[in-house]
Amino acid sequence: MKVILMYAIAPRLVHEQSIEVAEGSTVQQAVDAGGWWRRFPALAESDVRWGIWSRLVELDAALREGDRVEAYRPLRVDPKVARRERFTGQGAKGAGLFSKRRPGSKAGY
Repeated sequence: MKVILMYAIAPRLVHEQSIEVAEGSTVQQAVDAGGWWRRFPALAESDVRWGIWSRLVELDAALREGDRVEAYRPLRVDPKVARRERFTGQGAKGAGLFSKRRPGSKAGY
């Protein structure tokens, strides 16, 4: 059966590989068949998570025809913290839903 392996080693740099595996193969066996442990040593780290079509799974999860196996890197920055810092840099009047008001309108409209 055919499955796709996906891994983004950096932002906007995605590696995709289509491979053939036997029926009943697991995520671990698919990654082995693709040679990704040698190609990307960072995948062996414990903080890398695995998924099939954006759903988290373990390495022993069974695969089906057409599955997309994805490796997820840990986030470098908490998204909430990043948004808060962007908002602080822009200022309250230059960002958000109410940054452009009509002349003569009430605040918030």
